[in-house]
Amino acid sequence: MKVTVLGTGTSQGIPVVACDCRVCKSNDIFDKRLRTSVMIETPSAKIVIDAGPDFRQQMLREKVKKLDAILITHDHKDHIGGLDDVRAFNWVQKKAMDIYARRDVMDSIKREFFYAFEEERYPGVPRINLHDIVNKPFKINELTISPIEALHHKLPVFGFRIGEFSYLTDANKISPEELSKMRGSKYVIINALRKKKHISHFSLKEATDILLNLNPEHGYIIHISHQMGYHKEVEKILPDNISPAYDGLKLEI
Repeated sequence: MKVTVLGTGTSQGIPVVACDCRVCKSNDIFDKRLRTSVMIETPSAKIVIDAGPDFRQQMLREKVKKLDAILITHDHKDHIGGLDDVRAFNWVQKKAMDIYARRDVMDSIKREFFYAFEEERYPGVPRINLHDIVNKPFKINELTISPIEALHHKLPVFGFRIGEFSYLTDANKISPEELSKMRGSKYVIINALRKKKHISHFSLKEATDILLNLNPEHGYIIHISHQMGYHKEVEKILPDNISPAYDGLKLEI
């Protein structure tokens, strides 16, 4: 299995137009962060977790010509804002894109992209097949996916475990039972918005403590705001088996 980190950033923080921080002006490619998303490739399936506003750019950068499905963690705009661009895959693959999400998230997608679900659709609008998922394993082709439920403040979100890979973004609370689903993973990717505590995201210390508890071969931090600081500076203060992820990172599992 191959995992590609498509983006590690977030819409959280000071608006770019008003920002004068050093991270935004960094020339280090590791500090250039598109919205958080990952792609998983196996012999039986190629899927993406979340499709934020940078989805099209990420697909072009990775030269993705075929995509079987998109998993959605929750319905915030930085995680669903790019779904309109599945129309390119509709055209190439000659079929609707399969989207897997909780029922409440499906309802949000229907509201946000209402024109894709009208009875008489305008030619060329995105074609989407919505699939309701609950907190039970499900399959896409031959690939088994196990949801991991957590809270993004008060909003339920899904992370996912696929084989020896676990992924959880936009969360700040997780029960011991759900956390145990990630145990034994070779690689774990988890969100940390900044060093200071936040109302709906893990802080760097909170995420680090979880990764130390899980003890994967390597843990990675995602959904990083510019408030976290430079990639290379953050990397220096983390344990040896934990790193900030970066856009384009590739893992072989």
